[in-house]
Amino acid sequence: MGFCTMDSPGYLNLSAVASLVGVVRLLEIALGCVTFSLVCHDGGYGQDYGNFCVFVWCFCFAMSTLIVSFEFTRLHSCLRLSWDNLTISFAMLASLMYLTASTVYPIYFVRWDCARGLGGNNCESRNFRLSASVCSALACVAYMVEVHLTRAKPGHVRGYMATPPGLLKVVQVYVACIIFGALVNGSQYERYIATRWCVAVYSLCFILTAAVILLNISGRKAAFRCPTDRFVVLFTFFALLLYLSAAIIWPIFCFDSKYGSPRRPSHCPSGRCPWDSQLVITIFTYINLLLYLVDLVYSQKIRFVG
Repeated sequence: MGFCTMDSPGYLNLSAVASLVGVVRLLEIALGCVTFSLVCHDGGYGQDYGNFCVFVWCFCFAMSTLIVSFEFTRLHSCLRLSWDNLTISFAMLASLMYLTASTVYPIYFVRWDCARGLGGNNCESRNFRLSASVCSALACVAYMVEVHLTRAKPGHVRGYMATPPGLLKVVQVYVACIIFGALVNGSQYERYIATRWCVAVYSLCFILTAAVILLNISGRKAAFRCPTDRFVVLFTFFALLLYLSAAIIWPIFCFDSKYGSPRRPSHCPSGRCPWDSQLVITIFTYINLLLYLVDLVYSQKIRFVG
């Protein structure tokens, strides 16, 4: 095996922690560490929602630490991938994950009335949860600032993932994950062939969008003989048509009185109601439809490099 080379003298890259982006990343690490430390110490968490929030905080903390460490030691130059595409893709993903956790955790675990809190049932536990929620929101803002600082700007050549279509691809994949979560939460999608078609649409678009992201992060676009920018535009148009069909079919077979229920059943249990899951899927289907439309418009205006 060969040895990776360093572009500048010295083994340590001080700009990885001294630049504006480096300072923001250090802030992300600090806020992430404080957040899950507060929750694990006396904030409390439980059930699927709490476990998801803790996973978000720990995962993003670990990834940010690895990114800063690799850049500080210049080890990222030894990796056979597009580092800039990787870091901004993760920053965008972390922004979305933190936004979700910063919304979910206060809703399910923060109560102004101390006696109603979960776990410790006292004001001290409530204060820990409030502090964790604030730190999580601040970390979300920090990741958004990193995306803003590292995104492609007019007159500067950057990788595809730093462009608006690249960032939108990350959002599309994340929204699809939310749809999948609602699908497995008792959505009853298997009742009709039409709703199964919608699941196929969500799955196919998710796989191909994720493949576009991984292709750009891996830096292997040159291995394809066909022009990848044209392929991405054609795929985006194809995905837009597929989501348009799902946006029409899914609400009809879930909320039309012939197939489903236009109103939420009164006997439906909270947290496990198929109608709720169907409504979430409908909302995020239209969100992804809009995202693919905006993606297609932006894709017509730019050309990107690997």
